[in-house]
Amino acid sequence: MSVVEQIPRLRQVRATRYAMPLREGGSLPGLCEADDDGLYVVKLHGAGQGPKALVAELIAGEIGRALGLAVPELTFVTLPGELAKGEPDPEINALLAASAGLNLGMDFLPGALPFDPAAGDRIDPALAADIVWFDAYAANVDRTARNTNMLWWGGKLWLIDHGAALYHHHRWTDPADQGRRPFPQIAEHVLLPQAGSLVEADRRLATRLDDALLWAIIGAVPDVWLPPDPEVGDADAQRRAYHDYLMARLAAPRPFIEGAERARVARDVGVIDPERRTRGRRRE
Repeated sequence: MSVVEQIPRLRQVRATRYAMPLREGGSLPGLCEADDDGLYVVKLHGAGQGPKALVAELIAGEIGRALGLAVPELTFVTLPGELAKGEPDPEINALLAASAGLNLGMDFLPGALPFDPAAGDRIDPALAADIVWFDAYAANVDRTARNTNMLWWGGKLWLIDHGAALYHHHRWTDPADQGRRPFPQIAEHVLLPQAGSLVEADRRLATRLDDALLWAIIGAVPDVWLPPDPEVGDADAQRRAYHDYLMARLAAPRPFIEGAERARVARDVGVIDPERRTRGRRRE
């Protein structure tokens, strides 16, 4: 079976009850019960970040799964308009009403505990390097000590909340060119101090992604989450932009590896990256 054939098609469920808001997230996701008796953390397309956060969540999450990382199952969740009627909180009521239709759910992990390096949480250096590589490839700016977006559950470390990934899609200019840009934000990654060699991680992971796999993932993004973009065009044009961006990042030499490995080594020896020091002086 090919890698593409191993990618599960996202299941579709219908929300039957909005259980509670999860106010830790900036987009105010909610915990919903669905008609399959499951519980899902649902990202809403009517939230402030709009549907692009759902697109990033889907694409990055499925890439993470293809790389062999633990990402909770993603599911399409249809939110009926009448669900908002029973919600007394006006802010949430308005959000639910604006999000009627297709949203993205993540399998709820009951009893999961947040990853906390300050409490001494440690993981295998190879796994840490793989996660850093994944976040650098996906341009995920939101896995820092302030917000680790990782959970312990069932003896494994699970990666959640990738809505801030692929941040260039908020303003496409030239997707292929944007894909070749480095990712200096990786220096703030929470796992960088624990990570092994990112060069070795690159050898392990880069060959697991290819054109067919990326098209299979991008092709799962619904048209309704891709309204016309003034810089790019219609839904199909936007899918091509994501494809061009991700393929450009995958082309060797990968633009994020040198800076990420330099930042990792600098952390190991307690040296500030010279480029970061220079940028700091410019701000002063």
